[in-house]
Amino acid sequence: MRFCTAHKLDPSMSRRGNCWDNAVAESSFSSLKKERIRKKVYRTRALARADIFEYIEMFYNRTRRHSHLGGVSPEAFERASNRPRNRGKSRPRCER
Repeated sequence: MRFCTAHKLDPSMSRRGNCWDNAVAESSFSSLKKERIRKKVYRTRALARADIFEYIEMFYNRTRRHSHLGGVSPEAFERASNRPRNRGKSRPRCER
């Protein structure tokens, strides 16, 4: 709390002991640490930023399977959810 006060930050927890407040962010950062940056030392901040960006944009969002999305990547999940659905109706046929 002193760190937040010293840097004029508001803590994000809604109340003491609420462990679900940042669960999504904590899960994502945990995956990033385990799968990409554990025991890695970057020579510069720019190299670290580029590597982390590549992990998130090229792997985590496009390729990595997520259990809460039914075992598909976020990109595949979005494609499937944006696809027009045939709701039991036959498709219109082109007339010749």
